[in-house]
Amino acid sequence: MENIIEGKNAVIEALRAEVNIDKIFLAVGEIDTTLKHIASKARAVGITVVEADKRKLDSLSVTNSHQGVIAVVAQTEYASIEDILENAKQKGESPLIVICDEISDPHNLGAIIRASEAAGAHGVIIPKRRSAGLTATVAKASSGAIFHTKIARVTNITAAIKDLKDAGVWIYGASPEGEQTLWETDLTGSTALVIGSEGEGLGRLVSENCDFKINIPMEGKLKSLNASVSAALLLYEAVRQRR
Repeated sequence: MENIIEGKNAVIEALRAEVNIDKIFLAVGEIDTTLKHIASKARAVGITVVEADKRKLDSLSVTNSHQGVIAVVAQTEYASIEDILENAKQKGESPLIVICDEISDPHNLGAIIRASEAAGAHGVIIPKRRSAGLTATVAKASSGAIFHTKIARVTNITAAIKDLKDAGVWIYGASPEGEQTLWETDLTGSTALVIGSEGEGLGRLVSENCDFKINIPMEGKLKSLNASVSAALLLYEAVRQRR
């Protein structure tokens, strides 16, 4: 990911997750309670805190919405599919994984990661090409959930799906043409939910490699939902069934 994290929530979550932060730039003379808390927590663990004026913060910012705080990260690594499966194993749970098929909007990807973390999913898989990566915008849109979520970045989504199948995971693609609704689908076993791109939905090869395609019933005139909303609905149906 880019080596900066912006915004109050994202920086707080990075500190909680003990992300390897090198330095934090804080708005000079800022008396905001949250920013004071960030400075105190950072100094307590030996992170350098530097006061900076708005011009400096604006020049460092990628999102143009830094909220008076920017953290510089020394290093952040992606997880592997094996890490995600091991995460489920260690928790004694059936894997619940989200696969993002070419989600290019960083706000959508951030929201999907946030929903995944909130639902207790064991990881998220994204492709290296034609997809948003773990940028500062994604970190902010996720409200820091990227620091509590195992995220694997793979060369080929279809190959990743086959690896998951070999590990006993069932693949469910979200599609308006799905054979059954999410309510009729058993999501209590080892499950990977595939969310298609904002404009095109599931790619042809990805769709063909899904074990099942499921739909979210639409009662209004519109026949599709935002990718992150679809992900959240499917995740929480899985959560409901597992409880």
